[in-house]
Amino acid sequence: MTGERTGRGWRRDTVVRVGILIWLTVVWLALWGDLSVANVLGGLLVGALIMVALPLPRVPVTGRLNPLPLVELLVVSAYYALESSLQVAWFAIRPAATPVSGVLRVYSATRSDLVLVLWTDLLNLIPGTMVLEIDRGRYVVYVHVLDVGSEAAVAAFYRTTRRLERLLIEAFERPTGWPFARPTTPPEVPA
Repeated sequence: MTGERTGRGWRRDTVVRVGILIWLTVVWLALWGDLSVANVLGGLLVGALIMVALPLPRVPVTGRLNPLPLVELLVVSAYYALESSLQVAWFAIRPAATPVSGVLRVYSATRSDLVLVLWTDLLNLIPGTMVLEIDRGRYVVYVHVLDVGSEAAVAAFYRTTRRLERLLIEAFERPTGWPFARPTTPPEVPA
């Protein structure tokens, strides 16, 4: 670390480290399936050992957490996952032919690595979609989509991706003074 960390930066770093240690302990307890003092202490010890032996690189986190868009994001993501699961189940049992699948290109409107990673994770959680490639240089994400057989299906996919990305930006980025300029989003063109 260069220089001394003071004030808010030090507190934030400490909160993040404590949060990671607690999370690792919770995972340890879930793996053992038993809540006991020995397992909690063992989880804390193993978590601390992991944090010392396998440190994660520091990721600069700027921005702020906005709770209302985050709640909306959770609800919308759950809805899209449920809707897509039902769609995939219908495709599996319907008597018609399998849908036409393909790879679509989506341009990212964010320059935040955190938002981009969360966005692609959400897209991967939706059944019928899978992120194949992220071109960080051009801010393009290539996604395999189960149903691209009609203009309506493609338009629905782009609406879903745009809504998720907009909610992520609203939930995790600063509304003003964000250090990265937002690009004008190029028109969506199927790959």
